[in-house]
Amino acid sequence: MIEKEFDIIVFGATSFVGEIITQHINQKFNNTLNWAIAGRSKEKLKNLSDTMNLSEMKTIIADATDEIALKALCARTKVVISTVGPYALYGSTLVKICAESGTHYCDLTGEPQWIKKMQETYSKTAIDSGARIIHCCGFDSIPSDLGVHFLQKHALKTTGKNCNKINMRVVKMKGGVSGGTIFSAINMIREAAKDSELRKELKNPYSLCPPNHGFKSRQNSVKVSYDEEYKSWIAPFIMAAINSRIVHRSNSLSGNSYGSDFLYEEAVLIGKGKIEKWKAHFVNIGLAMVMAGLIIPPTRWLLQKFILPKPGQGPSKEKQLSGEYELLFTGTTLDGTKIKCRITGDQDPGYGSTAKMLAQSAICLAKDVPKNTKGGFWTPATIMGDKLIKRLITHAGLDFEIIDS
Repeated sequence: MIEKEFDIIVFGATSFVGEIITQHINQKFNNTLNWAIAGRSKEKLKNLSDTMNLSEMKTIIADATDEIALKALCARTKVVISTVGPYALYGSTLVKICAESGTHYCDLTGEPQWIKKMQETYSKTAIDSGARIIHCCGFDSIPSDLGVHFLQKHALKTTGKNCNKINMRVVKMKGGVSGGTIFSAINMIREAAKDSELRKELKNPYSLCPPNHGFKSRQNSVKVSYDEEYKSWIAPFIMAAINSRIVHRSNSLSGNSYGSDFLYEEAVLIGKGKIEKWKAHFVNIGLAMVMAGLIIPPTRWLLQKFILPKPGQGPSKEKQLSGEYELLFTGTTLDGTKIKCRITGDQDPGYGSTAKMLAQSAICLAKDVPKNTKGGFWTPATIMGDKLIKRLITHAGLDFEIIDS
């Protein structure tokens, strides 16, 4: 096997998240990692390297649509981090080249329709070449995917059984909304508006599972209700759709280890009083209104022009550092035993924490995953699991703990 020049190349290093990733790797791993930064603008890459005092850093010029440049890029590295989204518009060529060349890949997409297309188109190619492709390595969907993995492992160890039902509740989430994420959502809505089959697919929680997954259980659709477990009103969580799909894919890739009737849902805890009840309804109505507004072209234009953040925009460094989140998971076994765990993050989930999670995923792929691991489209839990949890705790400000139920 040809030895690669770099462990990691950060593609899209001058994007908002790409700069945070570059800073994170530079501060913590610059002396222990062979890495480079890449993008389409030579001037922006130079400005980034100068700003971060990376005068010796190798910079690579490549556009997201330039197959020749991307082939040359992939030939030099073990792993590519991609921050160039929306991935449905700009990410397909790089996945193709990685799958063909055996180059490992990770990103922070939350676009299920694009993920499925990549799986269907390049899965066999990646298996044949040995390329390990891992999507959703940011706040969507690492905390959800690894939270379920962590809880199921503890349940099996302490009770001898997996949990056939797990609920995740967002207790606290402080941070800015990603302009890139909003743009990706808008693009997905545009695609769905023109494609009835895609609209049907987006209603299927198992859409990212292999065709022979065998799951038949009807997943709960979260509505405003009172959660007796937490003594709180709950509202839908905007990221539940992609997170649930990744969790179910992990179950299917691990041989249905969570069970063929495994149920999973996510929601936001609002509080227990009458005022909180109305807040929960307000959150639900607000989400519905934003989605409706994005479907209709004139209101979509107004939202993009005057309200929603634009791609490349994000919170200040101070706001990133002051952000945080707390997620609680409750698992229930068939005999009714309950097991709970908590995941916390020390920065803004959409930017600061997401950037660190993606960087650590790439390092884990390059350094920790056994060389004989087969290629294909994996999830964070199924290919990295405990190794990534250890890295996130040590280097990315996350904490995983079992709590008294």
